[in-house]
Amino acid sequence: MLLVLHAVRLLGFADTPAVAKRFSLNPEETKAALRQAEARGWTTYSSFAGTSGWSLTDEGRAENERLLKSEGGQEIVQEVYDEFLPLNALLQQACTDWQLKPTAHDPLAANDHDDPAWDAGVLHELKALAKALGPINAKLPHRFKGYDVRFSNALEHKWVDRSDVDSCHRVWFELHEDLIATLGLTRS
Repeated sequence: MLLVLHAVRLLGFADTPAVAKRFSLNPEETKAALRQAEARGWTTYSSFAGTSGWSLTDEGRAENERLLKSEGGQEIVQEVYDEFLPLNALLQQACTDWQLKPTAHDPLAANDHDDPAWDAGVLHELKALAKALGPINAKLPHRFKGYDVRFSNALEHKWVDRSDVDSCHRVWFELHEDLIATLGLTRS
């Protein structure tokens, strides 16, 4: 149940196959666990705009945090989180620089990606973040494994901020959520 609820939390809104895939769970067992969680009031299934999926209720979020706390290992997660925060600021800046390229007349001009040197600079920053992510990800418990590989794969494809794939931003956002959920923190 921990991994099923946690997958829903990390993904935000996802169908059953995506929930199962997040932690390489059996799809049928995941479906049963999601239904059990729904019966307990921890998840809801909804459809809108042509998509359907699961999300956590407030009670489900509280249960997920209770299960995470019982897992232990908060000391190392806190240590990694302290190392992560300065990197998080660099990631935010890199994503902003990928989206915007200020001009003399417009500080918020969209980056049309017609300046290879500008984009190369952003990709260089992301490569430095990928290099830093590996050692801190290696310190974390097994449940956290793979964020560094997913980030590097996204970078290889130049998927910086896309929302429809496992982009650098999406992987980083998920890791951040995983860390704060484990520590019982909020983004604010």
